[in-house]
This record gives sequence, C-alpha cells and structure tokens, in this order.
Amino acid sequence: MPKSKFLKIPKKQGETMLRLAKKLGLVDRTEKIQRDKTHLYVPLSNKPPRKKLESLQQQTCSFEIVTRSLLEKKKQPSLAQLLENKLPKHLLSTLPHVADFVGDIGIVEIPSKLERYKNVIGEAILQTNKNLQTVLAKAGAVSGPYRLREFTAIGGVPKTETVHSEYGCRFHVDVARAYFSPRLSHEHDRIASLVQEGESVVDLFAGVGPFAVMIAKRRQTARVYAVDINPEAIALLKKNIRLNRVYGRVHPILGDARQVVSSRLADVADRVIMNLPETAIEFVDAGCRALKPEGGILHFYSFTTASHSLENIKNVFVEAVEKNGRKVDQFLYCRSVRETAPHEHQVVLDARIL
Repeated sequence: MPKSKFLKIPKKQGETMLRLAKKLGLVDRTEKIQRDKTHLYVPLSNKPPRKKLESLQQQTCSFEIVTRSLLEKKKQPSLAQLLENKLPKHLLSTLPHVADFVGDIGIVEIPSKLERYKNVIGEAILQTNKNLQTVLAKAGAVSGPYRLREFTAIGGVPKTETVHSEYGCRFHVDVARAYFSPRLSHEHDRIASLVQEGESVVDLFAGVGPFAVMIAKRRQTARVYAVDINPEAIALLKKNIRLNRVYGRVHPILGDARQVVSSRLADVADRVIMNLPETAIEFVDAGCRALKPEGGILHFYSFTTASHSLENIKNVFVEAVEKNGRKVDQFLYCRSVRETAPHEHQVVLDARIL
C-alpha cells in the first residue's frame, strides 16, 4: 500500500484546521481523510509550501506531519463532470465553486449566466453532497435591520429550517428568518475559549445564539446576556438554549441593543461581543456602557475594503471609544475573519477597554 504525508490534528480542532488547510491549498482532495479515537489524519498535497504550513500553525493549534498508508478511495464525480452533458460547455467554468453548508442545507450563489440551469445545478449539488437534503440559491443581498436575505430552493426539499452542529453545540437555524453564518464557526469557538469562569458576557447582536450558547456550554459559571432585535432570532435562541441545556446561563433579551443596555445591562459586562459588522461602529456607545466601570474586553467586528484598511478601522474605533468616555488600553487581537467579497473582509478587533 503506498504511503504519503498527513496532517495529524486533534479531533477537537479538526473542523477549524481542516477548513483552513483546504483554504491554503494544503489538502490532497483525491485521498481519504483518516481518523482514530483522538485525531484526524488529513492527506497533504505533494510538497506543501513551508510558508503555508507556517500560516496554518499561526492560525491554529500545533499539529504534526506524519507518514501513513493511503486508503482506497472511490472517485466521486465533480459537479462539472455531472453537468458536462447538461450545460453548454462554455458555461461549465462559471459553476459555483463555493457553498455554505448549514446543517443539511447547501447555499450557493448562481451566476446570472446560469440562472436558467439553476435547478439542474441544484440537483447535481445534491448528488455530490450526500448529507444534504436541500440546496438554496441566494436571491438577494443581506439587508434590513434583521440582516436577512431571500433564497430560492433549487434542489431537494424546499425548506429553510435545519439543525446545524458546531463544536459540540447544536443550533436550530432558519436562514430566511434569522441571520446565521457557518463561516464564523472558528470565531464562535475562539471567543468561547477566551471567556473565563464567572465572567459576565453581553452579546449585543446574538442572533440564534452561536456565541452565547457555546460560551455557556464551555463555562458553567459564566452568565451570558444575549440581545437581538429580531423576534424570530430570539425564538430560535430560546429553542437552542433548551437544546444545549444551558437554561439559566444564557438570558435571551428581545430589543434594540442600545435601549436594552441603557435600561438593563449598564455596567454589568466583563466582555461584550459586537458582531454586527455593517453598523457596529454606531453602537460603540452601548458596548462601552455595558462594560463594568473598571473596564473589560470588547470584541468588535467590521468590514475592510481596498480603500478602508484594518488600520483605518482601528483608528475609527479608538475615536468612537474615546467619545464615550472610555479608552482603548490595548488591542489584543486584530485579524481578518473571512473574505466576504473581492477585496472585502470581515475583521475582528479584540480590545481591552478602560
């Protein structure tokens, strides 16, 4: 049996590291991922560049490179192969290469050139992803105060509700009624790992609760106040509190973040999460007011573009904090979280506020 190089990674970090390794082009997708009780073994592409391995190590926990025997793998036809006789050949190169997977729902963006073939594409995606029941096509941009978008069912069961699993937590999600992004799974895990026992956390734009529930699941004595203006999101959050057995540790609150902080949550937080990148800068006053008088940590999310760099974001954030009578003592972590469009990224600033 031929042998090859594998990334040996702990199962607890498997989801995050596998996604990053694929993004860096380190994974040999023609070979099977192997596993034992404690680790995953991810097949490496031939002679992976050292810089990419170093980048992976900087973004995740440590890993080993080991030699293992390859397993036989049944070749799965690609999306393009399944569709080569159903679409004009010149359109095969425009097929979507990226999909979001929320539970058993796959979400894709169909280029306008392929609009008339969207149902054929949807059914083909189901064939290449046996765990899916539904394929949805984006039918508009995220918009409105609830951050929602419209979808069109193009394959399988026409639904928008599912149960999504992430780092040992399960979430009732309805992608048409409440905002949720599976691309933030690493952030949910990262923030939850930073919270200490006994902390009081305010999640100002909680959605269905991926930050709040994961924190409460990990930290038995932490108290999380989860605020959202969308009643559908709060209804799903309440279901997720019960599903993950964190009742009494996550406190769902329906309302506008600024008004809720002013009336109920002033001076209570050791840590505030502000995952509303479109307009979070407008709520820095609420974030600052929620923190305890002696200060705490603020996790602030925003967008960078070609003309608005991470340094610009940091400067605007510092000014907003100072306008509210607080001070940025130190930036603890500043990094891109995900690419949202060409030359546009969602970024996070972890700042210690005094």
